[in-house]
Amino acid sequence: MEAPARDHDIVLFGATGFVGELIAEYLANHAPPDLRVGLAGRSKEKLEAVRSRLPVAAQDWALIEADSGRPDSLAALAASTSVLFTTVGPYAKYGLPVVEACARAGTHYGDLTGEVSFVREAIDRWDALARTTGARIVHACGYDSVPSDLAVLLLHQAAEADGAGGLTEVQLVARAKGGFSGGTIESMRGQLDGVRADPVLRSLAGDPYCLSPDRTA
Repeated sequence: MEAPARDHDIVLFGATGFVGELIAEYLANHAPPDLRVGLAGRSKEKLEAVRSRLPVAAQDWALIEADSGRPDSLAALAASTSVLFTTVGPYAKYGLPVVEACARAGTHYGDLTGEVSFVREAIDRWDALARTTGARIVHACGYDSVPSDLAVLLLHQAAEADGAGGLTEVQLVARAKGGFSGGTIESMRGQLDGVRADPVLRSLAGDPYCLSPDRTA
């Protein structure tokens, strides 16, 4: 049977946060005009305020109230969209119920996490379910680490096209400006506290292959 149509193509969860509003602005400026976008967060009033500051293309976007502490709201949110992108962190504290909702609904998921222990737990708990529903769960779409992976792929393709052969070693140099957002600081603090308190997390943090699907290899 054909899957029922969803109300939105993509929903941004956490749109009222610092990074969330930056992503919303990017979507407003660059998304195809027929893309059905929704903004989600805990407060309808704050969502309205964010939308009012966005370019005109965003003024008809849907506003959706959802809370990571309310599984029913996350289930409804995931079922309403083809893709759910979340900036709600720290992910170890707030992210697993969002991954679960998407895995159950067959909704593609993306986030900005750099929290290795969170990614490992999400894989352990929800990968098998996501495979059965067709949901693609894509972590680390921000600074860690999808952009750098894509940059290496593009460099590899360019080297091949130029007849320069394969890559043997890649060094990434990046520049940044500004400071850390509050969410990033909380995420870093949470990871440090977890590593100090839990020897299992400490072991994960020290293992460069801890996210491998075939650890024995």
